[in-house]
Formats: sequence, structure tokens, C-alpha cells
Amino acid sequence: MTETQIHKINRDGVTLHAETSGPKDGPVLMFSNSLGSTLRLWDAVLPHLPDGLRIVRYDMRGHGQSDVPKGPYSMGALVADAEAICDALAIKDALFVGLSVGGMVAQGLAIKRLDLIRALVLSNTAAKIGTPKLWQDRIDTIRTKGMAVMAEGVMQRWFGRDFYGTPQMRPWQEMLAAVDPEGYTGVCAAIAGTDFYTPTSGLRLPTLGISGSEDKSTPHDLVRETVDLIPGSTFHVMRRLGHLPCVEDPAGYAALLNGFITRTGHLS
Repeated sequence: MTETQIHKINRDGVTLHAETSGPKDGPVLMFSNSLGSTLRLWDAVLPHLPDGLRIVRYDMRGHGQSDVPKGPYSMGALVADAEAICDALAIKDALFVGLSVGGMVAQGLAIKRLDLIRALVLSNTAAKIGTPKLWQDRIDTIRTKGMAVMAEGVMQRWFGRDFYGTPQMRPWQEMLAAVDPEGYTGVCAAIAGTDFYTPTSGLRLPTLGISGSEDKSTPHDLVRETVDLIPGSTFHVMRRLGHLPCVEDPAGYAALLNGFITRTGHLS
């Protein structure tokens, strides 16, 4: 893979960190991360992808090397951030992979700017995740007890039985604990206020749904319900994996992406 390029993109005073690799004129494969993670989420997947793609990753506002503006955030702001990155990097017709809240951003961006996206991968996500009370309770816990206290419980939802509690889990727990509470709770608020069931049901583009059979954050039936809103979509359950299957089985996850890339003719 070619050398990684770093981009700092400003949208309304918020600087967003993005990274690209691969040929500038190659078909774009763009990734959007889960709540509590950075663009490093995809590190282990990239070596299994075919040459010739332009890979685009970014840190959501409040996370990683992107700015942490004061919350709460709205889903409209998160979608506009992804839109600004696409426009700044002259991206059109991307195959967009969104995991968890990143999958909500994917739905919102496709609804708003279909010119930017030609195909969707909705991974471990839904049109609506949780309830406002669930998210407010989490926000309150973080504000009173901090990120580290909450991180252990999140690990149980993020990972399946084979990965949970292993030494390989620790870096992800440390990554989550290091997220700025303002950024994390800001995105929690965005998720709490989002219901894409009606607009997502109007989408008409190639869509692959991916879930983990042991995902306690977005159970596979919830993911399937959302993916089924889009006619012609396909759906795959990765067995014995949790909310971040790209971490637990990067080769298997990449194989699903590669199959979808081939079926959609995204890389000729």
C-alpha cells in the first residue's frame, strides 16, 4: 500500500483528522468508526484489501486526532463532517463502510448526498440504536465516574467470548478509556436523537449488512432489520464475534468487503 497522507479538514471551526492511502484516482473505500474508537479500528483490515483502492479513514469529531468541540453533537453535524471530508478530498462514488455510529453516518450521508456514495456497508449498526434514556444514563455515568470505569462494561458488549479478556483486548480498552469524555458524550447525544427508519427505507443502492452473532450493542436481528429496509441488500452474520468484528477477525471481515467490492464492480 502506498504511503499514508495526512489531512486536516476544517468545517465550521472544527478540524477533522483524515488519512488516505492508495492511488489518488482509485475507487474510494471510505471508513467511518464506532463510538469510542479512532481510525486505527481498521488497521488490521487494510492489509487484506486489494491494491488499487483509495482508502480514506477519519476520526469522528470528539475522537482521536480530530477536534473536541463542546457537546452535545447532532447526527446532522456528524454527517456534515463526513460530507466535508468527501468534498475536501474530491471524493465521489465511494464505497462507504460505517460501523456502529459510523453506520448511522453512512445512512445519513447517503440520504443527503447520494452523489458521494455508490454502495454501503452497514456494519454492526441500525437506523435507531438504543433509547434516549439509555444514552442519557451513559452520559451521566461518564460525567460522574469517568471513561475508565465505563470501559470494562463496554468491552463485554464490544467483543465475543473468544476475544474478551485476552491480552489482545487491552489496547482497545485503553483506547476507549483515553477518549475525551466531552467527545464521547457528545456523540452519545447524537445517537440518542437519531431515527433513520423512514429515510433509510427510501435508499436504493447496493448495500451489505454485517453483524456479529455475539454483539450486545447492536444485536444481529436489529442490524438485519435496518439492512432489510433497503431493497436488494444482502446480510451476513459473523459467528462468535461481537460489536467490532473487524478487530476480532480482520481477515474474515476483509473477505466480506472484498466480495462486495467484486459484486458491485467497484474495482475493475
